[in-house]
Amino acid sequence: MIADRPIGVLGGGLIGQSWASLFAAQGARVIVVDPAPGADAAMAAFVQAAWPDLCTLGLAQGEAPVIAVRDDIDALQGVHFVQENLPDRLDIKHCEIARLEGVIGADTIIASSSSSLMPSEIQEGATHPGRILVAHPMNPPHLVPMVELVAGRQTAPETVDRAEAVYRAMKRVTIRARKEVRGHIANRLTSALYREAVHMVAEGIADVADIDHAIAYGPGMRWALMGPHLTYHMGGGAGGYRHYLTHLGPTQETRWAELGQSALTPELIDQLVAGVEHELAEMDPDTLTRRRDAALVALNRLKTDHRL
Repeated sequence: MIADRPIGVLGGGLIGQSWASLFAAQGARVIVVDPAPGADAAMAAFVQAAWPDLCTLGLAQGEAPVIAVRDDIDALQGVHFVQENLPDRLDIKHCEIARLEGVIGADTIIASSSSSLMPSEIQEGATHPGRILVAHPMNPPHLVPMVELVAGRQTAPETVDRAEAVYRAMKRVTIRARKEVRGHIANRLTSALYREAVHMVAEGIADVADIDHAIAYGPGMRWALMGPHLTYHMGGGAGGYRHYLTHLGPTQETRWAELGQSALTPELIDQLVAGVEHELAEMDPDTLTRRRDAALVALNRLKTDHRL
């Protein structure tokens, strides 16, 4: 049972706070380690804000718990699973994992939330590299259900199976990368889209707001329900995906050939930031996170109701 298996969260920043809220909502005893001043107050505030959404989704009930936040990694002694959320720097991860391995049992899984580093890199120098893998969420993890599992060269197969069982118990949707690559699966897909979004601004094809609206009110509406392959399958009509690829695939290849890449020069960065600031001027930026989270809750319920 999850409640019988204490979970450690190493790093109590935004992602760590979200993970901790989810784990606690599912009945786990959670211990967070973060030496930053005010980490305990920040954790408490996040949990209080996240709890109503977790309750609405049926992931929590009752009052929000107080999650223990400690400043010493020794507090993780006895945990059976560690969600690591340290900065995406190998020197920091190697140093802290070495300290962590001196505290936890040899069979305790270390799952890294790294968004870009490969698990084989994170495993380097570890005493027990077989229990290390990447388990990367999308922010915020307590509301976005996907977790991508990536094994390194030395990850034991049973480690992935055990980690997957934990996340599924937390009502997450797990996907497995068949090989490790920088950025894993989801971030490579979003990076491909973002590269073209930046390039179109640089080339004067469209401004920041119109590009954001194009995604949010166009393909993003469909992608929230199903991925690109299924979307194009439905676009193929009675002939399905094969018909789409056979008859409309050449138009895709034409667009692929014209996709671009622009360097993030200081001038382009200023242009992109100015575009976002213009968007924010038309909304209430102070409530943007709250409204996004409410919409994610509603979308989660919609997908559940329609089994998508």
